[in-house]
Amino acid sequence: MPRSGRLVLVVGPSGAGKDTVLREARRHLGHAPDIVFPRRVITRPPDPAEDHEPVSDDEFQRRAFALSWSAHGLSYGIPASIAGDLDAGRIVVVNVSRAIVADARRRFPCFVVAVTAAPAILAARLAVRRRETAAEIGARLARAAAPVEADAVVANETTPEAAGAAFLGILLRCRDLPCLP
Repeated sequence: MPRSGRLVLVVGPSGAGKDTVLREARRHLGHAPDIVFPRRVITRPPDPAEDHEPVSDDEFQRRAFALSWSAHGLSYGIPASIAGDLDAGRIVVVNVSRAIVADARRRFPCFVVAVTAAPAILAARLAVRRRETAAEIGARLARAAAPVEADAVVANETTPEAAGAAFLGILLRCRDLPCLP
């Protein structure tokens, strides 16, 4: 059955502010009946900076996912329940790895939003998190230069509110896009 909804994939390097723009959009659209923000499932402990469902490796293996991937020693998944939302015509907004965009585009009607920031800004944001060594941050910054085929870009280099407003505008325009085949 063709899906009448649209999957909005939010991608970008670590530190670009994907969770920040998602939080801002959810604040404005969290109660909209036609836009949903499912939580990612991650094999990482809870983190106040990232809205996700923390699970063990065993629990992750027992779950059904529409999309899943591994990165940095962790497993990430988008619940299989998004298929019902897409079939119902909803816009489903998720933070995913750039590595799964091509697969997602083959399987779902997608719109890809890249959240970006200058390398110096990314480096500063990653350093503040204190999750990684300087060498690991350098490796992340090198990967950040890899291109991604995006349908829209949000430059998150000033305030979280400005980036959130830009992302919110993109989501509102997604409501008006024709259904993809």
